[in-house]
Amino acid sequence: MIDPPNIDARSFVAAQDFILSVKTHWTTKLYTQLDQNAPIEKIKQTVDYQFFAWLERHLQRYKYSGRYGIHNFQNQFREEIIENFSDNDLLILNKELNLPNYYTAVDIHQHPGGLWSDDIAGTVYERGARSTTPLGAANHQDLHHRLTTIATSQYKPEKILDMACGFGKSTQPFYNAFPDANVIGIDLSAPCLKLAAYVAKQNQIKNVNYHQANAEKTPFKNEEFNLITSTMLLHELPPESIKAVFAEAHRILAPGGKMTHLDFYLVPTEFGRFIHSGHSKRNNEPFMEPFIKMDIKQILENQGFKNISIEPFEESEGTLASDYKPWRFPWTVILAEKTI
Repeated sequence: MIDPPNIDARSFVAAQDFILSVKTHWTTKLYTQLDQNAPIEKIKQTVDYQFFAWLERHLQRYKYSGRYGIHNFQNQFREEIIENFSDNDLLILNKELNLPNYYTAVDIHQHPGGLWSDDIAGTVYERGARSTTPLGAANHQDLHHRLTTIATSQYKPEKILDMACGFGKSTQPFYNAFPDANVIGIDLSAPCLKLAAYVAKQNQIKNVNYHQANAEKTPFKNEEFNLITSTMLLHELPPESIKAVFAEAHRILAPGGKMTHLDFYLVPTEFGRFIHSGHSKRNNEPFMEPFIKMDIKQILENQGFKNISIEPFEESEGTLASDYKPWRFPWTVILAEKTI
């Protein structure tokens, strides 16, 4: 067995910055060189597309698993990470929780070992998330804050559930914006939840708790929440699990409660669906294609939700403009209400 390399911080940052620069070139220059009006079979044969696809697959692989990859770098601090995240009264873990096969069978996002199997997975994922969408928009409002504004534009929630909260980035805008609210984040990943709780504890946050739980069947009481939200959860679930999440949300929402999901759903063009399908395969996300084929509005209506809205989401200023050309995810915000 070969020992992992000893990587100094400067070399690691330089390597990750290089990968991000190439990724920016991939999303802007290479993507815009593709002929979106050509037949799909013809596009597949072009050198531009083949290079685009190769970079999409392997830049992600190098980011996580190369010599200067995030996993190797964070692995040097394994003992420190485990010690720092060991005890936290903001966190409830469930050692008896059965992780679903769809979650454990694939190294989603090409994350080594998935988000569940390694004690350092939370810190690896957090560092990787910094270059998920390289828009170069440092002065634009973060998409999680934009979602928080949309989700709470017409009322002040008192109890909030953030489904599939990961390492807590999607939860933070809610507990910061509503310090009097009771905020709970749930996720399947114990390593991610440990990081989320650690960050909240370090920042002396009093109104949040994290639970290890499956969004399809939570431990909460009927009608317990008046806002349920998720970010990038639905596209990582098989269709039957998506329906189960909606049913569970309806059960635990109070009458008049609202539900807001941010995900990748509205893909209107054939070219867009072709690129989205390729991303699904190259990034180890097998349920992206089935998700965009689902009639989400009808499913929500069948579950008893009303006032349903499914609209494109502007993750950063200008990305929905007609002259915006770089590659981007098909961000979509799904809103629904449990009627009184």
